[in-house]
Amino acid sequence: MTETFPLHFQAGHLFAEVAGERWLFDTGAPISFGKARELRLVGERFSLGQAYVGLDAETLSRLVGVNCAGLLGADILGRFDHLLDVAGGRLTVSSATLAHGGQHLELDDFMEIPVVTVHIEGRDYRMFLDTGAQISYFQHAALAGFPPAGSLTDFYPGFGEFQTETHRVPASIGDGQFTLRCGSLPRLLGMTLGVANVVGIVGNEIFLDRSVGYFPRRQTMSL
Repeated sequence: MTETFPLHFQAGHLFAEVAGERWLFDTGAPISFGKARELRLVGERFSLGQAYVGLDAETLSRLVGVNCAGLLGADILGRFDHLLDVAGGRLTVSSATLAHGGQHLELDDFMEIPVVTVHIEGRDYRMFLDTGAQISYFQHAALAGFPPAGSLTDFYPGFGEFQTETHRVPASIGDGQFTLRCGSLPRLLGMTLGVANVVGIVGNEIFLDRSVGYFPRRQTMSL
């Protein structure tokens, strides 16, 4: 079964519109939650908790600056194939296998969160692929040497809000060339990345100017 939903890029975040309500599309969150007790999506019914690590729909709406019904995390997103067309405002979700004409890239994962290989200054780095992140993060001493891009206030579930100085970092993912706006996570958060053997986070900025296929069941994406 395949369904198509409106896809919105608003206040730096991606939202799928399901039954008239906006849900944060967040590959970086392991657990979905929402105001409703259940969600029907592509012919399946999912039971939902009302919060994750202290973050509920009301608090999420305040932090992202958009009134939303909740968050779609890896526990739900991982059950389907997805085609994201931000420019066209369309999200296709399917329990069948979807095709995409771009370059196919292998993904790893850690606790269902996808991990992608990013090439920066001649080296490969493992980073979480997090569509819920409005910018990227690079936990490396080299970050300070890239051109500054201003400060930004962000948040992390279970940690709260924080401010980071950002930099413009040229990077490639497969054959795709990007300039990532990268910040640095607070020390305690940054240390948690080491558990997964990753050095950063790739945010939703790589989705904004192209159609992307995200196929978590096959651990691949297509750019």
